Amino acid sequence: MVFREIMDFEKFCSQILESNPKIRFATVYDEWAVCLGGGMRPDIENLLSPHAEKELVNLSIMDWKARKEMAKWLGKTIYTLGEYEKVKRFSFYLGEDNLLLVSAEKDTDTNQIVDNVIKLYYKNQD
Repeated sequence: MVFREIMDFEKFCSQILESNPKIRFATVYDEWAVCLGGGMRPDIENLLSPHAEKELVNLSIMDWKARKEMAKWLGKTIYTLGEYEKVKRFSFYLGEDNLLLVSAEKDTDTNQIVDNVIKLYYKNQD
């Protein structure tokens, strides 16, 4: 995916949340862990404390930076998936500068989430 500066991250994350009621969280961060838009679905309880959430975001960004180094051999990472006992957590790599984190209920169809997020990403490039 190629990122362009003109994307409205609030709109993009809202569309992701609206695309599937099992999506719990959709937020875009920059490489310094600054939230650029998005958040938790209003009617969902966060499973993480604010401290744990910040720690998870920082770990995701460190992983993202490490994957950038591997790109010279494997190509750019499009997304990664972590499946936990309670949720699925997706990281989508939006170019060189931004990271989209999405979490969804455990029983969510992985392919449907990935396809919808990528489709919405390209739709928001216009």
